[in-house]
Formats: sequence, structure tokens, C-alpha cells
Amino acid sequence: MVLHAESQIAQHYLHVINKRFVELKKMGERAFEQLEDGEWNWSYNVDSNSIAVIVKHMSGNMISRWTDFLTTDGEKDDRNRDEEFEDSITSREMLLDVWNQGWKVFLDTLQSLTIDDLTKTVTIRQQPHTVMEAIERQMSHYAYHVGQIVYAAKQLKSEEWSTLSIPRKKN
Repeated sequence: MVLHAESQIAQHYLHVINKRFVELKKMGERAFEQLEDGEWNWSYNVDSNSIAVIVKHMSGNMISRWTDFLTTDGEKDDRNRDEEFEDSITSREMLLDVWNQGWKVFLDTLQSLTIDDLTKTVTIRQQPHTVMEAIERQMSHYAYHVGQIVYAAKQLKSEEWSTLSIPRKKN
């Protein structure tokens, strides 16, 4: 009976985490929809990342971490992390292509995981993590960056911004 309950909990966890990541992806996309062409390249100052740079970094991270997730280190030798921070996205199509490439690798892998995978050990930067720990590590990382995307888009749009959550009460 205990094993059955644990299996149900693990299955529920996989369902919930998949749903939350899809919601996070959609939140970023709803922010993109409010931007005019080229606004994704704006940054507050030279030390800040533009939305385009954040998208490149997230995509690079997703592809590196989630390709051959259960069998190889999440920091792949062919990843060029420094290049992710160069602002080279020049069109909406390119922005969405880079965004979707990373999310596809990540979500396909996440959706392929089974309850038996959750306690397996994977490595990220040569450090061991359970699969569940790796998922939670990425949840905080991706939510952090989507929050940055939304915040930057909101700053750009100012009064034109349409909230992505519950609007403040207006008097």
C-alpha cells in the first residue's frame, strides 16, 4: 500500500512539474507578444542582459542540461556559454526559434521521465544530483530568467503593458 501511494505521489509530481514548466514557457511567450520588433534587444545598461540574451542563455542551458540527460553530464563540452551572452538575435522569428529549440529539448526530456527516474543520479557540472533535484534546480533557474524577461518587457511597455497575472485593483 505504501509503495502504491509513493508511486501516485511521484506520478502526480511529474504531472505537476510538467504543467508548471509549460505555464512558465507560455508566460515568457505572452511577454514576447507585447514587444515590438527589436525591443527584445533593449537592456537597462551595459551590465544588464537583454531579453534576447536571456533567451539565448536559457536555450543553451536547456539544450546542454537536457540532451542525453540521464547518461551525460549536463554541462556539455560543446556548449559555448559565453556566446550565449552576445546579443545577436535580430528578428522575432529568430528569437522564437532559439526559445523553442531549448524548450523542445527540455520538455521532450521532462515528459519522457518516469517515476523510476526521479531518484536516479545525474551529473551537472560534475556534481551529482537526483533527477528530482535537477528538475527543481532548473525550475528555480528558468523561473528566475522568465521573471527577468517579464520585468524587462514590462519596463519597456510601461502603461501599454497588459498584466500576465491578476491585475491590481483600480480605484
